[in-house]
Amino acid sequence: MLRPNLPKPPQNPLNQQSFEQNYRDVCNLLLSLTHSRSLPKGLQLHSHVLKSGLQTIPLISHYLINFYSKNQLPLHSRQIFEEASRKSSTTWSSVISSFAQNELPVLAIEYFRRMLGAQLRPDDHIYPSVAKSCAILNRLDVGQSVHCLAVKTGYEFDVFVGSSVVDMYAKCGEIRDARKVFDEIPEKNVVSWSGMIYGYTQLGQDEEALRLFKQAMVENLDVNDFTFSSVIRVCGNSTLFELGRQIHGLCFKTNFDLSSFVGSSLVSLYSKCGVIEGAYRVFDEIPVKNLGMWNAMLIASAQHVHTDNALDLFKQMESAGMKPNFITFLCVLYACSHAGLVEKGQYYFSLMREYGIEPGEQHYATLVDLLGRAGKLQEAVKIIDEMPIEPTESIWGALLTGCRIHGDTELAASVADRVFELGPVSSGLHVLLSNAYAAAQRFEEAAKVRKMLRDRGVKKETGLSWVEEGNKIHTFAAGDRTHMRTKEIYEKLEELGEEMEKAGYVADTSFVLREVNREEKDQTIRYHSERLAVAFGLITFLPDRPIRIMKNLRICGDCHTAIKFMSKCSGRVIIVRDNNRFHRFEDGKCTCGDYW
Repeated sequence: MLRPNLPKPPQNPLNQQSFEQNYRDVCNLLLSLTHSRSLPKGLQLHSHVLKSGLQTIPLISHYLINFYSKNQLPLHSRQIFEEASRKSSTTWSSVISSFAQNELPVLAIEYFRRMLGAQLRPDDHIYPSVAKSCAILNRLDVGQSVHCLAVKTGYEFDVFVGSSVVDMYAKCGEIRDARKVFDEIPEKNVVSWSGMIYGYTQLGQDEEALRLFKQAMVENLDVNDFTFSSVIRVCGNSTLFELGRQIHGLCFKTNFDLSSFVGSSLVSLYSKCGVIEGAYRVFDEIPVKNLGMWNAMLIASAQHVHTDNALDLFKQMESAGMKPNFITFLCVLYACSHAGLVEKGQYYFSLMREYGIEPGEQHYATLVDLLGRAGKLQEAVKIIDEMPIEPTESIWGALLTGCRIHGDTELAASVADRVFELGPVSSGLHVLLSNAYAAAQRFEEAAKVRKMLRDRGVKKETGLSWVEEGNKIHTFAAGDRTHMRTKEIYEKLEELGEEMEKAGYVADTSFVLREVNREEKDQTIRYHSERLAVAFGLITFLPDRPIRIMKNLRICGDCHTAIKFMSKCSGRVIIVRDNNRFHRFEDGKCTCGDYW
């Protein structure tokens, strides 16, 4: 333990005893007030410390720095540090930790450099704070230097230092370096396991993240809410509903189900898997909600076309004193866009600046999408021409989507011409441009765009639909005949097709943007991936169970119409998630109201 550098006490033995007792009482009381986060009493005690002359003792400075740090006043911690007459390694560690814990990573690194300049050696408390700051700033170069110094000073195998280095590499996207350090640490803790799982999750390596989580469970690791949050996010992104539910049960058993971090991941899981009722239930059960949880529920409501709920949630946030951020406004604008609420969307867009938020690329793209979907294409063009930033692919893509919905092939082709002036664009925008030219009957330009894509060695993303059955995923592509139940699936489609035609369904082949005859277009559209998935669900699941289908691309207009007829003829609830939103089909109607 640090031996305090006590000021020279008075000569009187009674005063000596009184001074030492006062010093011990102050230390104990500071610790207690730090744990209870009692700022008013702590300020009074700090005043007493100054009057008593105890501020010259390094350990008292250390306790004061920690007290202000825990009360989220890192600049007060900094003042205590600067005024300390003698700075020990513990004092340096305290102030660096205060900066790292209170989202001041630049100051944490700056003071770490100052400490090294003072010829003081870092310890197992300082390295984790600095590594965390490097991760926040995504400063891989500084993080590598810190790791190198840890190796030179013999701390590379320390469980706390090693774990923080793993976490730093993972958050900076260097997953191989993270795994190398992870495998070399002789003793691993929850930080190292969580850092690796999070790293795999961020890079989309979901299988590896789940494999590592399973290994952690086998080794009886005491995981925390950050670990659970990362793994549940994997389940949500991969729409692994059954596995996600099992992990939710594990959270419940370990009392992490009430954590707001876990809660936001659970809201996303249930929403992305088409079970919006589960998302609402989780949201209502969490007693203390952070901003991430409010945003998760907002986007869930918007994607499931619960627009009134989304706007009401925004009001509740304001009433609860929760300050919205740029993601919050993006969620609300999205909700307005997919419900055709032009005036409300414009109101929320202007409201951003009242909260000190400058609209970014995504906000402008959503505003253009809002106007484009509502048929206000010239207003959307005006927004693009007058906005203070250069139009991006997402903004042009939003305008092209509006042109496609409202059949403005002339504007679409004009936009396509402007986009190609920008130079190389993504494969997704190439497809939108090709479709725009094809819809305008400019097949030569459409073919040219597709050729450009092939010449770049980029393939158009294959449209896929998948259905979860237990712990197994069944995936389908258009015209797919590889499934073990292909014969039954196609027979069901034929049977359903006859019922649909009797009910009034007529295929709309205008969604096949290729120069082929009517019969070939009809065959092409008849066996789209989502229809195969619906047929599989009808022959597999019990009648009272909704059929949940996930897609990686936007559902085509004819399939949307067809699935409305399928729901009516079969009497089943069919939920389809495309790359934008959810469609709940029931009794021949869709929750989107044909506005998507």
